[in-house]
Amino acid sequence: MSKIISGIQQVGIGVPDIKEAWNWYIKNFNMNIKVFEEKAIAEFMLPYTGGKPQERHAALAINMEGGGGFEVWQHTGKTPEMPKEPALLGDLGISAVKMKCRNIDKAYSDMKAKNVKLLGEITHNPAGQKHFFMHDLYGNLFEFVETPEHFLTKHSNGGVFGACIGVTSIQESMKIYHDILGYDNIVYNRKGAFNDLSDVPGGKEEIRRVLLRHSEPRKGAFSPLLGPSEIELIKVRSRVPKDIFKDRMWGDPGFIHICYDINGMNILRQEVKEKGFPFTVDSSDSFDMGEAAGHFSYIQAPEGTLIEFVETHKVPVLKKFGWYINLQKRDPQKPLPSFLIKAMGINKVRKV
Repeated sequence: MSKIISGIQQVGIGVPDIKEAWNWYIKNFNMNIKVFEEKAIAEFMLPYTGGKPQERHAALAINMEGGGGFEVWQHTGKTPEMPKEPALLGDLGISAVKMKCRNIDKAYSDMKAKNVKLLGEITHNPAGQKHFFMHDLYGNLFEFVETPEHFLTKHSNGGVFGACIGVTSIQESMKIYHDILGYDNIVYNRKGAFNDLSDVPGGKEEIRRVLLRHSEPRKGAFSPLLGPSEIELIKVRSRVPKDIFKDRMWGDPGFIHICYDINGMNILRQEVKEKGFPFTVDSSDSFDMGEAAGHFSYIQAPEGTLIEFVETHKVPVLKKFGWYINLQKRDPQKPLPSFLIKAMGINKVRKV
């Protein structure tokens, strides 16, 4: 038996004000289905929080159109430290989050009507996909990509479809994204300056960009909702990229991790150790997150990106009536029935 990756569960976004941020993501990205919300102490993240437990307020929200969610995360025991200067495309770590949408022209029009900060027009990437870029209210970079896969047809845009990750070495980072995460299909591998990136901060540099997808469909309980994903590795060639979180702490504002929903944590633990990327954080058993529970771990990619893995044990459907989905007794390869996943839509919030 091997590990099962169901897809990108969420991207962690450190923010200075969780209420302000989440309301913005509800209004503009339709991240309005609450999976959990909790105020607690991040006691397992000591390698990345200065060796001390840190108080935090976190919430996981999803978009029923499909794709991964956002884990919106705020330090509450200290003042969140904003970056000293804006991140540029290709800086080390997650420099942009990819968002899925069925109709990119409609998504662009909707964003324009909401007066968000759009960066240029709709263009085509080297694979011929239509896409556009925008900033959120804190200057985080998002790339909207047209993709036909969706779970429900509720909105013009869905959830997380992947990420652009700045790296120091394509070859070294492929050991994580290709060998461990299963992105085995190299869609393109190009060098140069690219017109479709010219309106993005840092996008006029000479770079190497490698787009990766997985050739096998994802399996597991939430695979119909999470869907396929892609990772784009970016190696800047005309300047020295900076570490996005240099002199700052995990959880400070910015993209703090990318998380995969998996099954087979013990198998994964052995695999990543043998491949030279042992767990740096391991909750060891079922970790209660107030309204959900699971086993989580982290590894660190060569460029510094934190990759989280969550083996979900339970998620709320109707917390008010004590209705939860228990995943520990199910066939790990079998998707949940659509009606159960759709039932999570009952947890919709319009404002927090």
